[in-house]
Amino acid sequence: MPELPEVETTLRGIAPHVLGQQIRAVVVRNAQLRWPVPEALCQELPDRRIERMERRGKYLLLFAGDACLLVHLGMSGSLRITSAYEPILKHDHIDIHLGNDRTLRYSDPRRFGCMLWLKGDPFEHPLLKSLGPEPLSGEFTGATLFDGSRGRKVPVKAFIMDSHVVVGVGNIYANEALFMAGIRPDRAAGRIAAARYDTLASCIREILGRAIAMGGTTLRDFVGGDGKPGYFKQSLHVYGRGGQACDRCTGPLSEIRIGQRSTVYCAVCQR
Repeated sequence: MPELPEVETTLRGIAPHVLGQQIRAVVVRNAQLRWPVPEALCQELPDRRIERMERRGKYLLLFAGDACLLVHLGMSGSLRITSAYEPILKHDHIDIHLGNDRTLRYSDPRRFGCMLWLKGDPFEHPLLKSLGPEPLSGEFTGATLFDGSRGRKVPVKAFIMDSHVVVGVGNIYANEALFMAGIRPDRAAGRIAAARYDTLASCIREILGRAIAMGGTTLRDFVGGDGKPGYFKQSLHVYGRGGQACDRCTGPLSEIRIGQRSTVYCAVCQR
């Protein structure tokens, strides 16, 4: 599933081709995504200009006048820049034709993503309004995690994956950040000291920053806006490596499930 680094990679990849461009046409071949693609998208987006682009958590926002296109890539979605003449594949559901003769194409084999057309302030939409701080912003600190964790019995991995606590820390990067910080993923969030949360916040920022620099992690379906895979997979220390040797102590990595998600850690290096 595309996580924050993959979404940020997508934004950076498509922005030079999309920002400032006038929309010529929108073609929806399959409107049945997680929520049906609104008819207003085809009616109101053409002739508008994309004035601004942002990422909020795992959502992309393309601002055009008094409205905004809100995009989520779901489990297997991708946005890429193509030629208008590139052959249409089975899962290419939506084309946004741009004034520069390029096309922003949305593909999604599982159709768990979404494209919504929002009027007014998109940050007041229910999907965005209650999201926690961005992990790469100054609002996210160890104190943020420590304060929010008091009295919480939930495992710390599930805690940092909660988008109300901090956005964009998905399964891959939660595993990696906890390993870097030396914290067992199944420890109760409320039993971790403030100093350790300072370390964890720093590790989350570092892991996400490195992943963005390497274009994200390609595990199955993800490609960036240029159609190329991300390369952070080669830097994974624990995710997907259950039973293999720990990079630090050479002992076997343990694998458990937390919140129905695969969780890998080192019982020696993480406590």
